[in-house]
Amino acid sequence: MLDVHRLRVFRSVVASGSIGAAAANLGYTPSAVSQHVSALQRETGLKLLARHGRGIRPTAAGRALAAQADGVLERLGEAESMVADLRAGRTGSLSIAYFASVGSAWLPDVVRVITTDFPGVRLDLELAEHIPDKTEERADLQVAVAQTDFDAGSGFTAHHLLDDPYVAVLPRSHRFAGRDEIELAELAEESWVDNDFARGWCRRNLLEACTAAGFSPTFHVEAHDYPTAVAFVEAGIGMTVLPELGAVQLPAGTIAVPVVRPAPVRSIYAVVQDAVAHTPPAIAALEALRRAAVASRAAVVAA
Repeated sequence: MLDVHRLRVFRSVVASGSIGAAAANLGYTPSAVSQHVSALQRETGLKLLARHGRGIRPTAAGRALAAQADGVLERLGEAESMVADLRAGRTGSLSIAYFASVGSAWLPDVVRVITTDFPGVRLDLELAEHIPDKTEERADLQVAVAQTDFDAGSGFTAHHLLDDPYVAVLPRSHRFAGRDEIELAELAEESWVDNDFARGWCRRNLLEACTAAGFSPTFHVEAHDYPTAVAFVEAGIGMTVLPELGAVQLPAGTIAVPVVRPAPVRSIYAVVQDAVAHTPPAIAALEALRRAAVASRAAVVAA
């Protein structure tokens, strides 16, 4: 294995035309330069320099090695520059996975921050309702819904962003529309509109709360997402129960009322790979998510 530093010294000698000139250019003593060149000749088993008048010139082997050294040192310089850029967050990539109901609400701000502050970083975005079991399939950062005692697993850290309680979305003409809260059991006989085609944790969390309240809801209509379910409610087809963040912007003909006893809550986390957690893009993305979570909670309170 050739010593890269010795290659640099040798290349300087060839370019400068003498040991003394190379030493002056590099800030070394002539003796130190001679020692590096001698060591490189021992490593390669080749005579690289020959006397020429008062100076020196490369041998045929020396010229060949110097030509190769140019390419090696150029590529090494590119690699060192890339490492510096990666350390400063100026290049590379960041993969972000997110679930549907925060995609339009939070991701635009996150993407804007990354593309503005780190224009050289490639963003890989993926819609994912579940955290993959295999760690190699996980994103660098995933916005996920999980239980309050969630364990991100080895090599990952979960950062709590928000606790999101559930609300019943009702037509404004509904008999419960004027309530400050509704006991979950009071909704047992209502016409329920399903809102989670993925059958994810948010839905399971709601069903467990209903079971605790002593009933299992009967879904009369199945919608694939929150906006469609809310549109069905506005059309008078039924009512739906969903996390509060999904009910920030409701149609005029509907209203959201908190459900209690029990009060289901989903917890939202940013799960970050420890390997990238220290990089500027990952730090900026996490901070943008935290700001988005605070803004969402403020919007809910204002509503």
